[in-house]
Amino acid sequence: MGNYHQPVMLQECIEALDIKPHGTYVDVTFGGGGHSREILKHLGSKGRLIAFDQDVDAQQNLIKDDRFEFVDQNFRYLKNFCRLHGAIPVDGILADLGVSSYQFDQAERGFSIRFDAELDMRMNQMSELNARQVVNTYGEADLHRIFGIYGEIQNAKSLAKTIVTGRLNGEIVTVADLKNTISGLIPRGKENKYLAQVFQALRIEVNQELEVLKDFLLQSAEVLGAGGRLVVMSYHSLEDRLVKNFIAKGKFSGEVEKDFFGNDQKPLDAVSRGAVTATADEIKENNRARSAKLRIAVKK
Repeated sequence: MGNYHQPVMLQECIEALDIKPHGTYVDVTFGGGGHSREILKHLGSKGRLIAFDQDVDAQQNLIKDDRFEFVDQNFRYLKNFCRLHGAIPVDGILADLGVSSYQFDQAERGFSIRFDAELDMRMNQMSELNARQVVNTYGEADLHRIFGIYGEIQNAKSLAKTIVTGRLNGEIVTVADLKNTISGLIPRGKENKYLAQVFQALRIEVNQELEVLKDFLLQSAEVLGAGGRLVVMSYHSLEDRLVKNFIAKGKFSGEVEKDFFGNDQKPLDAVSRGAVTATADEIKENNRARSAKLRIAVKK
């Protein structure tokens, strides 16, 4: 499991869940199983842990434990499968968003700028849409939107135009093809950062990551019992903003709604002031922890 993915802020996540020995918990991003194994250590004989992961590769890490149940689905179906497993309400939900180290390290998955492979980026390998299709079939306006919003790229319009023009000479199939097509737009000295933003934008579109996160957050508030904890770790500002707004307002934009008496109408209260971040020592050990932000909320 350690080679699959090193969990970020493991102890902080466990503390944030405030685990009750006989409680029911959900790990919606099972991956290498690091968080799940740690949760199980804190559960008694009557505790339950339900884990979600849509990536078939994660199943090589399954845990043999009577208290553990695995759901091979995207966590946007949280409520349906918790209901199916007779697990509502739950006492805590943990989400470690983003791509696992394992997924980045598998060259053929096409997640990383380090390897040349076919453009893919599907977290669920059964999904129909992949990055190659996005790059080669989306119109210029849609590509502009994706790169501007999801990648927060300054020259998103030029980037979209360059890709649409470049694919006239032949399909953009591999990571190298894409790099070569857009090479004239990449700022000198900031190659890695720029390409990471391009890849992030494509990955978010392929996996519908922000829509999935919104679905999950809305359902988490319905699945949690009173006093239950929601613990979410994100790695870029787009995700973190959605989590922050939902905890603060019960929705993703606008102001918090109030009832007739002026009380806030929102299902969760923040437990920590602001986001929890990794220690300097952890960042030294695991560079992925540098961008991680952990937010904790409790169901009213």
